[in-house]
Amino acid sequence: QVHLVESGGGSVQAGGSLRLSCAVSGNTNSYALGWFRQAPGKEREGVAAIDYDGSLSFTDLVKGRFTISQDNTRKNLYLQMNDLEPEDTAMYYCAADEYRYKVIAGTAAYRGQGTQVTVSS
Repeated sequence: QVHLVESGGGSVQAGGSLRLSCAVSGNTNSYALGWFRQAPGKEREGVAAIDYDGSLSFTDLVKGRFTISQDNTRKNLYLQMNDLEPEDTAMYYCAADEYRYKVIAGTAAYRGQGTQVTVSS
């Protein structure tokens, strides 16, 4: 069983930065880890994913602004978000799945409870 716990959300002004963290437990050695987000009234949207071999995926909306990383143990996942925009306001979820495309699609088998990110203009 995989367990994911997010932290680091908050409120910032446009142009600001936040770093989200996800504590990962369980056997995820062959899994992809990543983040997706969901704003009220909107569909789930993948943000970024990193596979067990280090391969990366980013949704076009965040390329060049967000960076995903993990520690060597793969027990801590991070999302560094720079140059935040009001459109980035959403609940951000940490996710894990055998398939990276499911993580980036927001349909991963495992997800955390989420952390709220609010960006004001």
